[in-house]
Amino acid sequence: MKKNERVVVIGGSSGMGFEIAKMALAKGAEVVIAGRSIQRLEAACVALGENGVEIAVVDIGQQSEVAALFKLVGQLDHLVVTAADLSYGPVTELKESDLMRAVRSKLLGPLFAAQESASRIRPGGSITFTSGIAARRPMRGGAAAAAINSGLEGLARSLAIELAPLRVNVVSPGWTDTPIWDGMTGMTEDRKHEVHSSMAARLPSGRIGRVEDIAEAVFFLMKNGFVTGTVLDVDGGHRLV
Repeated sequence: MKKNERVVVIGGSSGMGFEIAKMALAKGAEVVIAGRSIQRLEAACVALGENGVEIAVVDIGQQSEVAALFKLVGQLDHLVVTAADLSYGPVTELKESDLMRAVRSKLLGPLFAAQESASRIRPGGSITFTSGIAARRPMRGGAAAAAINSGLEGLARSLAIELAPLRVNVVSPGWTDTPIWDGMTGMTEDRKHEVHSSMAARLPSGRIGRVEDIAEAVFFLMKNGFVTGTVLDVDGGHRLV
């Protein structure tokens, strides 16, 4: 990544997106973090040190809002989308409203972002989406996540052809320690340690992921000009077991 490149991270107020924004700043980039909550964006901006960071409120599932975002952003070099609002539960109990919210956030949203940003991304730039292990290793209660992540990966391959020479790739994280765990009902620190240890014992890597692992994978895809239409699994070998 060259100094002063402009990076937009949709979903950049927390978790993987926040770490990507943090790493981009450390590399000398100008960073725009976007998401639905102004409060979370403002808190993230303070945590990132504010210098070199812009914030923008957007619901990625609403095309008009995405169009407004990129009109505001102008030219950029790299787009990363980590935003997601997935639905989990027994397939017979999933509600249409929850499913459509998930589709808008993680399938239509990235498509809208690609549509609105493609003409503004400078030569040599890239788009990187994040899918997830559910596309490879579905679990009970994860039908929506499996379908949407798989669809996103197919979308990226198609965009890599249609938008070429703009590069479009996907990072597929496995189990990763992000703030989402802390918001789960009944998830104390002891319980989280127990769950993570159990997960780690199942993986060839012997540990679950860290947000730094995902951010480093994103930056590999940003800087390697010979990679496009690729899904990069960063899952500790989960797809193998």
